[in-house]
Amino acid sequence: MSTASSVSDTWIRRFHPAADRVPRLVALPHAGGSASFWFPLSAALKERVEVLGVQYPGRQDRRTEPLIDDIETLAERITEALDPWLDEQLPLILFGHSMGAVLGFEVARRLRIPPAALIASGRRAPDRQRDERVHLLDDAGLAAELRSMSGTDASLLANDEVLQMVLPALRADYRAIETYRCTPGAPLECPITVLIGDRDPKVTLDEATAWRDHTNGTFALHTFTGGHFYLTEHQAAVTARIADAIDAVTGRG
Repeated sequence: MSTASSVSDTWIRRFHPAADRVPRLVALPHAGGSASFWFPLSAALKERVEVLGVQYPGRQDRRTEPLIDDIETLAERITEALDPWLDEQLPLILFGHSMGAVLGFEVARRLRIPPAALIASGRRAPDRQRDERVHLLDDAGLAAELRSMSGTDASLLANDEVLQMVLPALRADYRAIETYRCTPGAPLECPITVLIGDRDPKVTLDEATAWRDHTNGTFALHTFTGGHFYLTEHQAAVTARIADAIDAVTGRG
């Protein structure tokens, strides 16, 4: 692969760069999340794939950059950043949690080389809409939503300075996902694997099963105990399911 462009360097984080040519797993974070959320997953899968963590603008080392509050625009920018990583000979798998699942779907629609698989976590199918307006809440309401999802260390949320750094990106992400509307289009050709928590207020079993309508490939649904961030409670089991989905499209299964 040629040296990645500066655009790609801005968006893509490699925690465990592969020495050899191996399949790649593009990991897209949840609303308010950052690429570093995927470090443990990268460490666990480094013998199988090279994990490319996506870093959205407005957080961590990109904190001073303008936020993007539109899913379509985010998907286009991520697709552009991934272009140097595409290789006809190397499978690329997309994996996203919550907002990242929808972004994974929209990126899959745009890639010039179709992905080998899409793994969608903690999110209803793209065409299943709810009337959600969290992004319109005041800062206190937005912080309460963040706490209720249990995806951020409570001690960090008790720090007002940290909250003030986190909330703008969180609000932009919520605006992006809550105003997103899936445009009609052909189903994906790649397999879709869906992972959810059985007590996740953001997705029901029926809403998760509806992902089946968005692919002409195979479909699998796996349910874990837990809420929206079930995957932090069941890291080993979730990683195993992701590994199975990877192996199924790379010939190792």
